[in-house]
Amino acid sequence: MKGLVIKNTGNAYIVRTEDGLDIECMAKGNFRLKGIRSTSPVVVGDIVKVDVNPDNISYITKIYDRKNYIVRRASNLSKLAHILAANIDLALLFVTVKSPETTTVFIDRFLITAEAYSVPVCLVFNKIDLYDEEDMEYVEALINLYQTIGYNCLKTSLIKGVGLQQLKDTIQNKVTLLAGHSGVGKSLFINVVTGDDDKRKVGDISAYHQRGRHTTTFSEMIEIEGGGFIIDTPGIKGFGTVNMNKDEVSHYFPEIFKFSKKCYFNNCMHINEPNCAVIDAIKDHYISDSRYHSYLNILGDIEEGKYR
Repeated sequence: MKGLVIKNTGNAYIVRTEDGLDIECMAKGNFRLKGIRSTSPVVVGDIVKVDVNPDNISYITKIYDRKNYIVRRASNLSKLAHILAANIDLALLFVTVKSPETTTVFIDRFLITAEAYSVPVCLVFNKIDLYDEEDMEYVEALINLYQTIGYNCLKTSLIKGVGLQQLKDTIQNKVTLLAGHSGVGKSLFINVVTGDDDKRKVGDISAYHQRGRHTTTFSEMIEIEGGGFIIDTPGIKGFGTVNMNKDEVSHYFPEIFKFSKKCYFNNCMHINEPNCAVIDAIKDHYISDSRYHSYLNILGDIEEGKYR
């Protein structure tokens, strides 16, 4: 039978069959994805084939082709990949400029991975009720930056209900991945959208570290009223790129790729080469310093085999 993986419990998977039944399954066989060594062969969002043995134990025996997926390096210096979810219509990246802080490097790492694996992204700038005038100026600057590049951006305060309806409309009838650090508001968003305050425990923010405490342990797909699914994932501290060569990183920065076509050398890395159109564009403020910093940061990590 065929089904949709809606939950990963670590040791097993919950698969929703075409008949609407949720069954617990084990993975059977050695699943590989384009040579990527993954921490988990089957992920939430996968369409799979399920076989039931005579002893009534159900096994996932096949993963059907994925239209896309989002993947990151599993841990520092690890050669394993951690695939967060598959077959995604939209990723909502929750961003907060404090309590906790989301850096532009983290945002850009997520965005270039989404570009590489064909996952559309909307940036959700949450907790605007906490921000002072200086914070809001920074938020507006970030929104201007990413909208200019081509990314949809929303401002929200889930506590106050600001921007909530627009966010609901954005995810209607879609399979939507929620991503971001712990404490940025993903669990609260699920509670609000599903109307179930008990569905997700909302984590407090550590006053000392200003980081959210993890409230989600495993990925899960949650059906929402009116059509569509939310994929909840554990909070992410770092986002390491996987299987990217240095010469292709610039392809996933749309504004850098645009100007790179005018570089004198076809293999220009945009670091110290002569007649580099990208460097000229940075000097003329057509490419932001923060995006270029993220580009160099990722190049450095690929070279050293690590991430931050």
